[in-house]
Amino acid sequence: MSQTTLQTPELIRALRDRLGISQEKLAARLGVSFQTVNRWERGRANPSPMAMTLIEQQLRQMGERAQDLLETYFVP
Repeated sequence: MSQTTLQTPELIRALRDRLGISQEKLAARLGVSFQTVNRWERGRANPSPMAMTLIEQQLRQMGERAQDLLETYFVP
């Protein structure tokens, strides 16, 4: 398991916190179910590669507010 995979719950939680939205609203933005976001945040499942791409896009749209998350989770 990669370092990023181990920290996925923290990434999802930080993204939601910075956006100020619920799991339901994040799910709607990413085109997944609430249960899927809940499983990611609880560490019971990992986002698919496509979902990770969408999460990365959300972070990029946030600009400087999410730069540290981008560097931690998406820049090799």
